[in-house]
Amino acid sequence: MRRQEFSMEEEQELTAFLQEQTFGFLGTVTPDGEPRVTPLNFVYDQGIFYFHGSLAGEKMKNIRSHDRVSFTVAEEFSLIPSYYSDPEMACPATSYFKSVAAVGTARPVQDAAEKAHALGLFMAKLQPEGGYAPIDASDSRYAPRLKSVSVVAIVPERISAKFKFGQNLKTEAREQIASQLEERARGKDMETARLMRQFCPFHAKE
Repeated sequence: MRRQEFSMEEEQELTAFLQEQTFGFLGTVTPDGEPRVTPLNFVYDQGIFYFHGSLAGEKMKNIRSHDRVSFTVAEEFSLIPSYYSDPEMACPATSYFKSVAAVGTARPVQDAAEKAHALGLFMAKLQPEGGYAPIDASDSRYAPRLKSVSVVAIVPERISAKFKFGQNLKTEAREQIASQLEERARGKDMETARLMRQFCPFHAKE
């Protein structure tokens, strides 16, 4: 799957992936025109990316200067050795992965309720076991902290996704690699084999 327009099924797959991930890479431009890439935690909700940080700092300075940003999320699933396909040539060596890239506008969140909502999503993702009072803008314990933290919403104008799982392979070659991954059974190999069979029947070039 690699496209900018998605079916409902693909949109659900993309959203599920973004909601599972905790880390992404923010691309900004400094006031002097130099590119910057910053790794950070994020949440994705209703088509919007959120991240948080201090009110000062390079990220916020860059966004005030240039509010156009990029945001990328990727997860590598399995390394595919060349000898899975060819006993001599190195060319087939690759990796299978999911990635999403967005381009849009960064908007500092001013509304306390929206800040509280976004930070609540962070807590649900990073501390799913609970153990804290829900973040509420009307809670006097949280009100001053909400004022002192920066939350930024990235509103995408364009989102593209690439889920690479052997879609370019013919059925026999694809099944051979999937079987070898299942035999190796290391890391995410079993999940990779499952996704190869899930995605490829719809997109393979036979």
